[in-house]
Amino acid sequence: MFHTLLLSFSVALCGCGGGGNGDEPGAIVITASPESIEAPADGGTFFVSVKTTGKEWGAYANGDFITVTSENAASATGTITVKVAANPSVEARSGSVTVMSGAARKTIAVNQAAAEKPAYNAPDGYTLVWQDEFDSGNELNAQDWTHEVQKSGWVNNELQNYVNHKTPSGDLVTEVRNGKLRITCLKEDGKIYSGRVYAKVREGWQYGYFEASIKLPSGKGTWPAFWMMPVNNDWNTNPWPMCGEIDIMEEVGCVPNEVSSSIHTQDYNHTKNTQKTHAMTIDKAEGEFHTYALLWTADEITTYVDGKVQLSVKKSAIGSSHNQWPFHYAFYPILNLAWGGSWGGMNGVDEGALPVTMEVDYVRVFQKK
Repeated sequence: MFHTLLLSFSVALCGCGGGGNGDEPGAIVITASPESIEAPADGGTFFVSVKTTGKEWGAYANGDFITVTSENAASATGTITVKVAANPSVEARSGSVTVMSGAARKTIAVNQAAAEKPAYNAPDGYTLVWQDEFDSGNELNAQDWTHEVQKSGWVNNELQNYVNHKTPSGDLVTEVRNGKLRITCLKEDGKIYSGRVYAKVREGWQYGYFEASIKLPSGKGTWPAFWMMPVNNDWNTNPWPMCGEIDIMEEVGCVPNEVSSSIHTQDYNHTKNTQKTHAMTIDKAEGEFHTYALLWTADEITTYVDGKVQLSVKKSAIGSSHNQWPFHYAFYPILNLAWGGSWGGMNGVDEGALPVTMEVDYVRVFQKK
C-alpha cells in the first residue's frame, strides 16, 4: 500500500545548539511534507519529502513497528521511505520519525489504527512470545526445533523409528511445504519411520496459552499428538510420571475423530488408570484443520478444541504436592506421529494406510503481560 500526502511545515532551531526561531543567524530550518502519517491497521509504505538549510540530514524511527530509509541524505533535499507494519492489536498505537540536521530536529507523528479483531485467538492479557507459521523454507528451523531419534519400541511399544528429518533412503518424515509442517509416517525396506519434534526444547515456557492448528491423518495404527514435557529434566531423580506430562491433543486412528486431553503425574497416570483425561468426538478431525490449545497457569490446566473446553483440572481439586501437581517449571511443546503401540495399535494396524501425514498450520505461544 502506497500513500502520498501533501502537507508541510517548518521547524527552525539554532544550528549551534539549543532552541532557535529561524531568524537568528546560522539557524537551520527543516521542512517536511507531510507533518504526520495516519496508517491503517494493515500498515503500508509512506513517503516524506525533506528539505533542510543545513548541508545534510538524517532520520530514525521511534517505535518498533516503524522502519525508515533515507534517500539523498547528503544533500539539502531528499526523501524518507516510512514502512509501518500491520497492527495485530485491537488498540491503536503511535510512534514517530525524527529528522535531524545539525542541532535541528523535526518530529513526524505516526499514528496507526487498531485492528478490527485480534490477529490471534488468545485470552485477554496474553501476548504472543513465540510462533512458527511454517511460511518459509522447506525444513524446520533448527534454532527452534529438535528432532527425536529413537528406534522402534522406545516407548509404548510403538512400531515407528524416529529419525532426523529423513529416512535412510532420503524420504522426508518432516517437511515444510505450502505454509504447513508435514509429519509423515511411512514404510521403507520393511521398517516404519516417522517424526517427533520438540519446540524450544532447552528453554520451553512456564505457564501460558499454547495453540496449534492441526489436520490429523486417518488409518488404523496412527497415533498423532500435540503435548508437553518438562525442560532439562533429571530422569534419575524426577522420572516419568513424577515429572509430569501435559497431553493437549491425542487421537488414535482406530477410534476416528475422537480427540482427547490428559495430564499425568505420580499420583494420576494411565498406569494406575487414575490419569485426569477427557475425550470428545469432533466432525472431521481427520482430514480438516482444527485448533487445539492449552491454557496453563500456576493453579489450573485447561485444554480446548476449537475454543470449546476439553479438559479442566485445578490444583486445588487434585492436590498441590509435587506427586500431584508437578506443573511448576518450564515445559516444551511436542508434535509427533506415532504408529501402533499400546494405544495406537490396540486394534492392530493397517500398513495399507501408509504413508500418512499429520499437517500443522501453526504453533503459537502466548504469556501473560
